[in-house]
Amino acid sequence: MSNSQRVFDYNDESQADKLARKSKDSPFMIIGILGLIGVCGYGVYQYKHKGKMSTSVFLMQLRVAAQGTVVAALTVGLAYNLAKEHIFKDKKE
Repeated sequence: MSNSQRVFDYNDESQADKLARKSKDSPFMIIGILGLIGVCGYGVYQYKHKGKMSTSVFLMQLRVAAQGTVVAALTVGLAYNLAKEHIFKDKKE
């Protein structure tokens, strides 16, 4: 006696629907992606003014800055969720 009705099929989901679902599940991931885009945009702008620095070193530093931005946003999100669940939880038990 199995239930043949599907609850939710992720294959029927468009990219916009997936992004909307992910932003509801983890809003700090979206903030991290926006920070990544910001750092990459800043890097493209600063590429002209890199001076005598080689391109590979410039791109390596840009990669580290972009990854650091994303990791920082996800860490803040994790700390926020942990604080919300364990420190500031309601006393409605």
